[in-house]
Amino acid sequence: MSDDAHERREACFSVMMAAFVVVLVLTNIIGVKLFLAFPEAIPEGFFGEAITLTTGLITYPLTFLLTDVVCEVYGRKRANLMVVTGFVMSLVSLVFIQIALVLPGSPVWPSGNPNYDSIATMQQAFDSVFTLPGVLIFGSMSAYLVAQLMDVRLFHFWKRLTQGRHLWLRNNASTMISQLVDTIIVNSIFLGFGLGLPWGIVGEIIVANYVFKVLIAALDTPLIYLGVAVVRRVIGEDGTAQEVSA
Repeated sequence: MSDDAHERREACFSVMMAAFVVVLVLTNIIGVKLFLAFPEAIPEGFFGEAITLTTGLITYPLTFLLTDVVCEVYGRKRANLMVVTGFVMSLVSLVFIQIALVLPGSPVWPSGNPNYDSIATMQQAFDSVFTLPGVLIFGSMSAYLVAQLMDVRLFHFWKRLTQGRHLWLRNNASTMISQLVDTIIVNSIFLGFGLGLPWGIVGEIIVANYVFKVLIAALDTPLIYLGVAVVRRVIGEDGTAQEVSA
């Protein structure tokens, strides 16, 4: 491999690593909100009431797409490196968020904000967004690490089993199984043990979230082909040199 090709390959991986970490950190921040999905179109939901989902559903599935692209092009070691790096950077971000929360607000902070006219109200708004319950952090990070490492392992299991064929199968099979594990772990810890919601409601939220995750995973199948094709074009590889057992 020429120096130029090696540089393109590493630069492309670095971009995907950065995107992965950004999306993961963003998921940790916005994921505390629960919202109603299609309350007017599907008012009865799956269980006779509106469907409640976590806002992490907006961004988190993108991490599995990025992981699978890296798995396909760069192999298992690079994918695991990205997963572990995302985990460490998430912990780092949480440390700095905690520091920001305890710093005293300046009197000029509320200036020009019509909704909050004092340091106390500004701090309350800031806290409401960035204060993450310890149980959520534990549940989220535990679920993330287990599910992402499982996704990488399953992706390569299916790749070996199909002898490198059927990208759609290993993408969907690995993502759907690992997403099930992730959904059960994070919602059980956060909603069941953390918020103390009845387990019946927790189960409904798990089912609803997982159904939507499966739909998203199926819909992103063209994106995995597009992502792999774009990356290989950028780095100047046609994929023929990739080992089935990588």
